[in-house]
Amino acid sequence: MNKRIWIGILGSLLVIGAGTAAGYTVRTEMPKKLEGAPLLAVGEVKKLLKDVIFETQKLVVMIETDTGSQGSGFLYNHEGDLLTNAHVVSGVRHVRVKTSDARELEGEVIGISTDTDIAVVRVPELAGMEPLSLVKYERGEVGDDVLAVGSPLGFQNTVTTGIISGVGRSFHIEPYTYNDLYQISASIAPGNSGGPLVDMKTGAVLGINSAGLEEGTIGFSIPISGVLAIAEGWSREPMEMLPNLSLAEEREDPQQEATLEQLADYLVRHFYDSLNSRDYVYAYSLLGGNWKEGTSYIKFREGYLTTRNVVIDNLHVSSSGEEATVTAVLSVDERKNSENVLSKYQVTYKVGYENDQLKLLTGKGKAIRK
Repeated sequence: MNKRIWIGILGSLLVIGAGTAAGYTVRTEMPKKLEGAPLLAVGEVKKLLKDVIFETQKLVVMIETDTGSQGSGFLYNHEGDLLTNAHVVSGVRHVRVKTSDARELEGEVIGISTDTDIAVVRVPELAGMEPLSLVKYERGEVGDDVLAVGSPLGFQNTVTTGIISGVGRSFHIEPYTYNDLYQISASIAPGNSGGPLVDMKTGAVLGINSAGLEEGTIGFSIPISGVLAIAEGWSREPMEMLPNLSLAEEREDPQQEATLEQLADYLVRHFYDSLNSRDYVYAYSLLGGNWKEGTSYIKFREGYLTTRNVVIDNLHVSSSGEEATVTAVLSVDERKNSENVLSKYQVTYKVGYENDQLKLLTGKGKAIRK
């Protein structure tokens, strides 16, 4: 055998040996150098459906009122505040709250809109509990798997499943305007209103279930991202007075008749509560007829669009006959020349009755120089 053949055989053996050694190293030595879980396992861990349902149900309640209204709500912060629909708690200050562990608690409506169908109910006994997680910034998409949790027809903690079947839906059901809603295939029955729409994979709340159609399994849900700022405002500064309640009903002691001065005080504070919650329709309804004749709703609303928040620093009431004069000093956080500024104003209102309803008959104000 010549020299060239021996060199070829020797080269082949070296290649085979190197390949075998490399394979051995990959199988035995490399695993020793790798730490932690496989890279493919890195990422968000999806929850099991039954776990999502269990964790959600613990924080969803049934809400009942003395007027016969019944709906649902869910814990959204650590202060014991529930998010629900305004139509569930409209016209009342106090409600009964039934929890998943069979407790019956008292709740107080601390914020409610007459235009957007949302409200906040505070339950002190629930303070400190870990609330449901919320989808604060992103939006759900068509095809997302969802759960609707609530108490349809009084059957507490009922779960229906479906998908987001449409987005951007809008309509009007007196007196509420619904804009940019999720349309869902999970049915919404009476009693479901106010319950959460939950992402089936993560357990985070996407919306507040609010309305359904009798024909077929179609429901509608208000996206959380569009109303959370309003709700958080009420949680920070609860409304002192609520719309659709008589002023007498707002008093702590209903047996004691309120004086005109007390009612005028409440009315002015209530007016600014409405402005702070951006409920311009209700604030405008508190004006007297003559004032409305000289100021259209559009002009009234435009006058407050740059107002971010109003704090009443001082308020004084005096009365003469059937009218009261209310003078207040205000600190107003407003937008001027593309900047946020804090301004001081003094305002004076004449308050009196029109058709047995207490109204702001006239009003004027002036800036206070610093």
